[in-house]
Amino acid sequence: MENVQKTTQINEQRPLRDWFDMFWAMVRKEFTIKTRYPIELFAGFAQLFIMIAVFTLATLTFTSGGSDSIGEGGINIYSIVVYGFIPFIFLTETLWGIGVNIRQEQLQGTLESVFLSPASQAASLISRVILTLIWTSLMSLMAIILMVLMTRSIPFFNLPLALYILAMTLLGTFGIGFAFAAITLRIKQTAQTLANVFQFSFMVFCAPFIPFGVLPEWVKLVSRVIPLAYGVDAFRSTLMNYPAGFPELAPINVEIWIVTLFGLLAPPLGLWLYYREEARARRRGSLGIY
Repeated sequence: MENVQKTTQINEQRPLRDWFDMFWAMVRKEFTIKTRYPIELFAGFAQLFIMIAVFTLATLTFTSGGSDSIGEGGINIYSIVVYGFIPFIFLTETLWGIGVNIRQEQLQGTLESVFLSPASQAASLISRVILTLIWTSLMSLMAIILMVLMTRSIPFFNLPLALYILAMTLLGTFGIGFAFAAITLRIKQTAQTLANVFQFSFMVFCAPFIPFGVLPEWVKLVSRVIPLAYGVDAFRSTLMNYPAGFPELAPINVEIWIVTLFGLLAPPLGLWLYYREEARARRRGSLGIY
């Protein structure tokens, strides 16, 4: 009787253990692919330096006489750039690393075999998130170090709350990535163009490199209906210790609630859309069609 109970417990634990084994194998696969292209890794870091320099110079055009501050309170313009760059680079890597990467597997001919196997599709998507999280966190850290080296310093306050806001913002961003993966299954090659459109729209309406105050009123109206914009505003305002006029879209308590709901609701919604589109592709037999 005791042996039967032990066997039952093992069998109950086995599916969860199998899922984690499968998940870890997929994570290793993603890291193996990433590290097999060292030139691309180097180019990614080189691109980081170029982007920081370009966005910093572009943002300085909103100051008078090339000053490194803006507004009556003398807000450090470099902190606006680097703290806005972090959500921007995470969104970029999520769109391309999760959404468009599905398309790459389809072109390589491996997507259909993975989808038609017993492998968990949730594990497949989340494994891409792990790679994006580690790689982009490293790039974000490098961006902060680079900005500190380029300038005297940048404000760095309220770190625990800022990390919470960033975590909720990233969860919401990953939800967007899951939904974009679903769109990729439907529109196929056009997904690359749509990813570029999303990136450009984020730069315009979420103002990662400029204050929201310099945007036209109609643009700010659009920004106020985008949860990701509140993530950008709350994150950098918190790290800058809420200088005069910050946060710009809403009081910080309101922004934290919006970002929290965004982080909790977007991932399950994105996964639901992905599963729905995957089931549709299975029925139509379009997984291997490109």
